Parts: sequence; C-alpha cells; structure tokens
Amino acid sequence: MTERPPIAAIIALGLTQIIGYGTLYYSFSILAPGMSRDLGWPPEAVFGALSAALLIGGFTAPALGKWIDRFGAGRIMTVGSAIAAAALTACALVPGRISFVVALIGIEIASNLVQYGAAFALLVQIRPQAAQRSITYLTLIGGFASTIFWPITTMLHAEMSWQQVYLVFAGLNLLICLPIHAVLSRKMRCNRERSGKASPAKRVEGTLAASARRTGFVLMALSFSLQSLVSSAILVHMVPVLSGLGLGATAALVGTFFGPSQVLSRFTNMLFGGNLPPLKLAIIAAMLMAAAVFLLIPTAPSVVGAIAFAVVFGLGNGLFSIVTGTLPLMLFGSDGYGKLQGRVMAARLIVSATAPFALAYMMGAIGVVWSLALTSAAGGLAVLVLAAIGRLATNVYASEMKAGEAASAT
Repeated sequence: MTERPPIAAIIALGLTQIIGYGTLYYSFSILAPGMSRDLGWPPEAVFGALSAALLIGGFTAPALGKWIDRFGAGRIMTVGSAIAAAALTACALVPGRISFVVALIGIEIASNLVQYGAAFALLVQIRPQAAQRSITYLTLIGGFASTIFWPITTMLHAEMSWQQVYLVFAGLNLLICLPIHAVLSRKMRCNRERSGKASPAKRVEGTLAASARRTGFVLMALSFSLQSLVSSAILVHMVPVLSGLGLGATAALVGTFFGPSQVLSRFTNMLFGGNLPPLKLAIIAAMLMAAAVFLLIPTAPSVVGAIAFAVVFGLGNGLFSIVTGTLPLMLFGSDGYGKLQGRVMAARLIVSATAPFALAYMMGAIGVVWSLALTSAAGGLAVLVLAAIGRLATNVYASEMKAGEAASAT
C-alpha cells in the first residue's frame, strides 16, 4: 500500500516556506533602495553585498547538510528560524556597512537552514516513501511566497522604514516559524521512538547503482547548476532584458505572468504528474526554461511573445523547484539525503550568486540578443546532461545484467 503524504506537516511547512522565502529573499529587492540610501551605497553595491553573502552561504551548505542528517532536519530548521530572526534584527540595527554585510551573511546562512533544501529533507525523514508527492505539494504552497510577500513588503514599506519592516519579519520567523519547526521536530522524534523498536525504519532505495553514483552526482549537480544559472540570471534581469528588447514600460507588466505560471505548473504536476519519473520531469523543466529564453529572440519586441516567454519560463522554473528535491531522492535514495542536498545546494548557490553579474556583463559586452542566446544554450546543455544521467543508469543496468548472466552460465 502506498504511503500517504503527511498533510498536516506539509501545510505547516508550507506556511514557514512562504514566510521564509518572503522575509529572507523576496523582500530584499523592494527594501534595497532604502538600504542603499541609508548606507550611502549605490544600488549595485547593495546587491553586490547580497551576492557575496550568497556565495558564503553556498560554501557553508555542505556542512549544513551533514548536520541535517546528524541532528534531524526539524532541529536544524528550529535553530534556523532563531538565526533568521536574529540576523534580520541585526540587519535592521546595524551601525555601518561592514556589520550590514555580516548580518546579510547571517540571513543567507539562515535561509539554507529553513528553506526548501531543509524542508525537503524533513519530509524525507518524516515519511520517505511519500516524499516525492510531499515535495510536490510543498512547492505548490511555497510558490505563493512572492505573490503574498511582494505586496505585503510594499505596503509595510510605505508606512515604515526598511529597518522596521525587517523587525516585523524577524517577529514572524520567531513567533510563527520557530514554534512550527519545533513541534514538527518533536513529533518526528516521538514517532521514531514509538516505531523504532517495533519495526525497522522505512527508507527509499536509489535507482543508480553504487558504481555509477559518483558520476551521476557530478552530472546532476552540473545540470542543476546550469538551470540555476538560467533561472537566477533571467529573474534578476527580467525587466531590464525585456526593456532592452524594446518592450519599454510593458516590461514590468509582462513579468507578472511569471509567478502564476510557476504555481500552475506545480498544480498541474500534482494532479497529472504522479506517475512521471523525476528525471523526465527534470528534462521537461530544463527544456521549458531554455525554450522560453530563446523564444524572446525571434519575437521581440512583441508583447505576445514576451508574455509567452514569461509563462513558459514560469512553468519550467516551477517544475525545477520540484525536481531539485525529488531527483536526488530517486537517484540516490533517502540515506544521507541531507548531506546530498547540502552539496547540491552549494553548487547552485555559488552559480546563482554569480549569474546576474555574468549576464549583466554579457549584455554590456555583446548585447541582449547574444546574451539570451548563450543563456538559452546553457539551458539546452542542462537538457543534454540530464539525458546523460538516463543513459548512465541504463548502461550500468545493462552491464550488471550481462555480468549476472555470465556468472550464471559459469
């Protein structure tokens, strides 16, 4: 009998993901102008500080992944909520630029502890055999983070300084997210204590053979990094890219189609994609993202073409969030899942931190069209790398079958 997803835990985690992404990630772009003014920095310096913090957060991700396996994702997320509240408070009260950057680093480290990577690991630890569906449900809920927190942050910032907004957000992490994570952690420990003696813990076996796992991990990390490059570069520069292609004031309007498309793709996958293997879903996500970027080149400055780009890119990016959790589970199993997520997260965060600068440099050096072509090519390369994972699994399986037949014949 198929295990049922832990619905209550998914809903609770969904709330913390909306708050976690909303307060620690999506709010920054809205509050950045105020930070720039108060710190006496140009806007690019503020975003440069964020990129530096993302890089440092990426380097800490592997260690955080090991802690998730050792101490449990629930405990780590509880501590992460406390760090998030402290870092947001520190960022609001900093006296100068250096302390501001240090606080930003704290925010990025906290993000690794409370956002999707840790939440996926918690769902795997709670109920491994239902984790793929659980991750899909969670990303559906978490997809509303930008839709909810962009207007909330804007409304709050109209009445408050960015420092006061961050203090409010610190309270949300401390008073809502921390208790939820603590309760989930305690329930998971209690469930393990009750069932540990009665039956062995359930686990998910990976589909990749042991001999292929090193190569498989390198290929998976490479494909995720390429997709993160495309996603991060385009999302940061979406409005400037569209404006540079001649869309003018309609560029911002086109961008509003992205968020709903993300949620639509996750909802569609939840309803109809239950039997679709994560590797195929990953290939579809990469194809959609690459095709969306390429679509801008022949259609610009058509508004219809730009809307089609935003919708298709949103569909692909929405699916990408799912497969970052489900594909590692399918390929490598539930054992050591937290450590695996930490290593993959490190590669993705490092690329995500540098991608916006890389695209900005290319647009200045070779123009928007050629920059889009190269970005789309990176997405296409991700498709080929994912296909190579499928071939790797097939070849290893065929080799093992032949070896088994040879041993039987002798």
